Amino acid sequence: MDTRLLSDRFPRSNKYHPGWMIAGCSGGANPLWLTEWLTSKLGLRPGMRVLDLGCGRALSSIFLGLEFEVEVWAVDLWFSASENLKRIRDAGVENRVYPIHAEARSLPFADSFFDAVVAIDSFPYFGTDDHYLNYLARFVKPGGAIGIAGAGLTHEIEGAIPDSLAAWWEPNMFCLHSASWWHSHWEKTEIVDVELADSMPDGWRFWLEWQAEVAPNNLVEIRAIEADAGKYMAYVRVAGRKRQDAKVDEIIQSIPTTYVPQPLLRSPKPE
Repeated sequence: MDTRLLSDRFPRSNKYHPGWMIAGCSGGANPLWLTEWLTSKLGLRPGMRVLDLGCGRALSSIFLGLEFEVEVWAVDLWFSASENLKRIRDAGVENRVYPIHAEARSLPFADSFFDAVVAIDSFPYFGTDDHYLNYLARFVKPGGAIGIAGAGLTHEIEGAIPDSLAAWWEPNMFCLHSASWWHSHWEKTEIVDVELADSMPDGWRFWLEWQAEVAPNNLVEIRAIEADAGKYMAYVRVAGRKRQDAKVDEIIQSIPTTYVPQPLLRSPKPE
């Protein structure tokens, strides 16, 4: 038996072959571990409609379909929906996992279509601004869940980047935030009630274990995570439930106007 990536922390994920997980790698975290960690608090039930937003190569979507018997819309912008369909078919869940190529800010769904939205190691790259939760929540039924899990911080970095992270850190990584930051960012909107916001205990060790399997030559990241040892870098998860009284603004697609010609320049002053 191949014992790679086995963990008592993730009994559901242990059923899946490490070769399959590694071949479907689409980012810096194990999508099954993060999905299992997040969904332990979401209350998914068979037959629910779930949006897997930023699904990568659809491993998390397949996991959701198999483990919870939910219908999953596997949405990603960067990875091929056609390739994901092949993976979905091979997993035997074509009847309930549907791959879609779409941008997170231009989703082709009806209002209140989903019972839940999950985003695994993807949300910080498109969802940190003050308007995005308002946009996303319209696709979720009142009382529906919105949950995210992925790379983040134990606490916000104030001032200069720590020396332990400096060689690895890039400007686009400022999208990563702590669980407490996400809690405040969502709660203030009064769109969702935040039910959970925390960091994975010893998450940095799982980060390293995954990197050792999928990118052992990625020494800059590996050494940074080793040196940090969980001081700043972590896996975080946040889960909220759309309020029954949530006020979600309408999406402005265009503003109708009528052109009325007007004089371009002021008339010359009379002499």
